[in-house]
Amino acid sequence: MLAVDPGAIAGCRYRFVYIWQTNGSSYWAYLTFVGRNSAAGYRWSGFNWVYFGIDLRFIEQFYCYR
Repeated sequence: MLAVDPGAIAGCRYRFVYIWQTNGSSYWAYLTFVGRNSAAGYRWSGFNWVYFGIDLRFIEQFYCYR
């Protein structure tokens, strides 16, 4: 399984990003951490922002809003 390059998504830290996962889920997020294998921050649940973490292998695509 391929992973999103941490260098590519690191520029989205402290910005709003739309994430599409490999399982078909998609959502708005505000990333506060990007490591070698994972990212974390706040995810919009549809009602409020909740803290979450995700393995970069489970992100299919992302779009960072600057």
